[in-house]
Amino acid sequence: MSEAKALKVRLTFCIILVGVCLLMAAVVTDHWAVLSPRVEKYNTTCEAAHFGLWRLCTKRIYMGNTNDKSCGPISLPGEKNCSYFRHFNPGESSEIFEFTTQKEFSISAAAIAIFSIAFMIMGTIFILLSFRKKREYLLKPAALFYTFAGLCIIVSVEVTRQSVKRMIDSEETVWIEYYYSWSFACACTSFVLFFICGIALLLISLPHMPQNPWESCMDAEPEH
Repeated sequence: MSEAKALKVRLTFCIILVGVCLLMAAVVTDHWAVLSPRVEKYNTTCEAAHFGLWRLCTKRIYMGNTNDKSCGPISLPGEKNCSYFRHFNPGESSEIFEFTTQKEFSISAAAIAIFSIAFMIMGTIFILLSFRKKREYLLKPAALFYTFAGLCIIVSVEVTRQSVKRMIDSEETVWIEYYYSWSFACACTSFVLFFICGIALLLISLPHMPQNPWESCMDAEPEH
């Protein structure tokens, strides 16, 4: 690998590492979406919720004199309780989430996110091996793995988005407002970084194109 190409790969890999950190932060945290119920009485408490791929957290918030009919914001002090989704841990209780959405959405989003992590790990292994002598060809599969990782996490994001939309639209739920939080933003940003860097690695791995016909003739081996 030439010095110029190695520098491009290292710069691209540094950006990829940012995407790796964002992906891991999104997968392990519980702030993909925040749900707020309608507040019927003021000077009382309400229970808002935020969740990730694995856990649901509810927070009992005290509402003072306000005209806002929603509960929150979630940053207000209150009693917090987190539990894993029942389909991931039968010993835990998460009736709110089980009642308001289909567990298939949650399982699908989590499973696709795991695939994204697997592709990310494979891409990292291949790109590290490509720095060894005469292993430049490993850049192409690394680029594909990172692109697949980005596509998987954005599919997981879309599944979560459809899950939230279905909860809000359902007449059986208490939620009237929602917004996507920082874990959701981390997942979206990691998709952008993985996808762009995957394409960049693929372009870097392509052979050098001659600038003019004479360049290809000069590089040709002499006939014996």
